[in-house]
Amino acid sequence: MPIDFLDEAWEEYIAWQNEDRKTVKRINHIILSINRDGLDKGLGRPEHLKYQDGWSSRINSKDRLVYAMKDSHLIIVACKNHYK
Repeated sequence: MPIDFLDEAWEEYIAWQNEDRKTVKRINHIILSINRDGLDKGLGRPEHLKYQDGWSSRINSKDRLVYAMKDSHLIIVACKNHYK
């Protein structure tokens, strides 16, 4: 499935590449897991967001990968900090 990043999410992803390569690997593994297992299964304890259309998975204890599905595209909404 195609993967699209919102502009802010892409900037966060690039920032992770400069700050912490281990976290980038974790994000990549979560994205692969979503492709393989679906939105609601896989790495990072996926949970449906109550007040917005989307899902989140834990990157680490502080940061979440927030994503949604639109027209069979995986949309990455955020990959740094907690929900926005």
